[in-house]
Amino acid sequence: MVSTSQKAGHAALMDSVYKGQRHIYDLTRKYYLFGRDSLIEGLNAQPGMRVLEVACGTGRNMAKIAKAWPGVRLYGLDISQEMLKNARKALGSDAVLAVGDACAFDPQELLGEDGFDRIILSYSLSMIPDWEGALEHAAAQLAPGGELHVVDFGDLSGLPSPLEKALHAWLAKFHVETRSALPELCERIAAARGLTHCSQRGKLGYFQLHVMRAAR
Repeated sequence: MVSTSQKAGHAALMDSVYKGQRHIYDLTRKYYLFGRDSLIEGLNAQPGMRVLEVACGTGRNMAKIAKAWPGVRLYGLDISQEMLKNARKALGSDAVLAVGDACAFDPQELLGEDGFDRIILSYSLSMIPDWEGALEHAAAQLAPGGELHVVDFGDLSGLPSPLEKALHAWLAKFHVETRSALPELCERIAAARGLTHCSQRGKLGYFQLHVMRAAR
C-alpha cells in the first residue's frame, strides 16, 4: 500500500519528468511503445459508450480513439498536471479531463460517471508504484458488459540478453519498471470479479496486451 505522502511525491515526480518531455513525448514514444494501436483497434467501442483512459498522458490515445470509434464519450485522468496541459490542447472540449490518482479516483466526483464501458491503461502500470492497486481500481469501475484493456511492456525475454539488460536499464532512467507479474494479477482480478480474461504476447515478449470483460 502506498501512503498519501508517497502518492504526492509520485505526482511531483511525474510533473518534473514531463514538464519538458511532454513537448516531445508523442514523437519519441512511437518508436518503442508498441501495441497501443492494436489496443485501440480492439476496443469495439460503439457510439455513446463511455471510454476512460486512466493515466491518459498527452491524450494521444484518446485522439486516436475518437477517430477510430466516432461517437464515443471520452474521459481521461492523469496524476500529472503537466501532461494534462497537452491533453487539453489536443482534445479541447471533446473529452472530460481531470487530475486524479489511478489507485483511488472517485469516478462520479471526478468525471461525473459511475462506471465506464471501456477503460484503458496504456504503458502506465509500469510507471505507477502501486500498480496492482491501480489495476484493481480500474476493474472496479467497469459498467456491466464493460471491458478493461491494458497494454504495457512484457517480460522482454525474447530479446538477446545484453539488449534486454540495456533496455531495462534505459527504462529505469524514466522510472519505468516492467511488470512480469501482470498476467497472473489479471487472472486473479478476473477470477475474483467474475470477469473473462484474454491476453496477447507481443513479438519477443516486448509488450503484453490484456482484456478483461464484465458480464452484462
